[in-house]
Amino acid sequence: MHRRQKPSAAEHKRDLAAHGGALSMSHNDTRSFFNFSQLVLSAGHLKSPPVLKHSKVTYFEVEILDVQSKKQICIVDKIPPSSTLLDVKHKFHKACPQWYPSRVGLQLERNGPYLKDSINIQSLAVSSIITLYFTDLGQQVGWTTFFLTEYTGPLLIYLLFYIRLSTIYDQVESTKNFRHPVVHLACFCHCLHYIRHLLETLFVHKFSGGHTPLKNMIKGCAFYWGFTSWIAYYINHPRYTPPSFGHRQVSFAALAFLMCEAGNHFINVTLAHQNHSGLKACFPSPTYNPFTWLFLLVSCPNYTYEVGSWISFTVMTQTLPVGIFAFLMVIQMSLWAQKKHKLYLKRFYPEVRRKAAMIPIIF
Repeated sequence: MHRRQKPSAAEHKRDLAAHGGALSMSHNDTRSFFNFSQLVLSAGHLKSPPVLKHSKVTYFEVEILDVQSKKQICIVDKIPPSSTLLDVKHKFHKACPQWYPSRVGLQLERNGPYLKDSINIQSLAVSSIITLYFTDLGQQVGWTTFFLTEYTGPLLIYLLFYIRLSTIYDQVESTKNFRHPVVHLACFCHCLHYIRHLLETLFVHKFSGGHTPLKNMIKGCAFYWGFTSWIAYYINHPRYTPPSFGHRQVSFAALAFLMCEAGNHFINVTLAHQNHSGLKACFPSPTYNPFTWLFLLVSCPNYTYEVGSWISFTVMTQTLPVGIFAFLMVIQMSLWAQKKHKLYLKRFYPEVRRKAAMIPIIF
């Protein structure tokens, strides 16, 4: 039988050292893992480093061509996406100082409509280069200047005929002191009409800074000033004959004229308040004022009252020039009312669909 040899003391110490080292290493690994776990738990969730985003703004280039020759006039570059067409016109004016922004007409197509100044340039872009066609609109005037000039002329012209200048009428007949009361009443009503227009232009109507060609103002002045001269010449003539039905006809017509003038004023005030009140766009509604109740029947009551004023003035004076002028005003106001009525139908269909444009009977 083999006898098991007893290990020596040196070998026994070596085995103990090896076993103790293994235990020590296992203990250190466990402790290190525990410390790492505590560190992770205390730090929370691991977050990935933020990704830096570089914002890149795209600019547009606007190529402006002549509408007739298709030749390039200039290129307006570095247009931000938030710019409007008016901003493009201002930069175009810097490149070509002879064309002011008000006389610059820009079109997307040669035969297309003129683009509005408020259009955002990004809405026109198909690519980074936008091509527009330029048209010189000619000399422009502001709307305030347009109406002040148009209405001041009739006011002054009528007064010149009312004082009966010797250069207009026969000097002998002009010295006659007697005038029928309707002559003085007609002067008062005519001046009241145009003074109301002037005051509303200054204090009621709000114009958005738009312009109109100078030739339009010349046409308007020729129409109003010419008819005023013809009307004033007949009414203030020394041989003028009063209306056929006398005082009753004049009184009723004058009352109707004053009511139409008051109604026109209150309608314009309502429209101005409705358009600039900052509320949601809606069709103008009648107020407690009875003159605004015409909104229940027609969409353009201001034109209805304007026509009513001139028809009443025709009955009050009973003169042919006033009748012709009133007839032309009816035609013009009807065209304007129909155009505005179509715009109202597109924007406020439920409220406007049962209304007439200007005359309540005609739908």
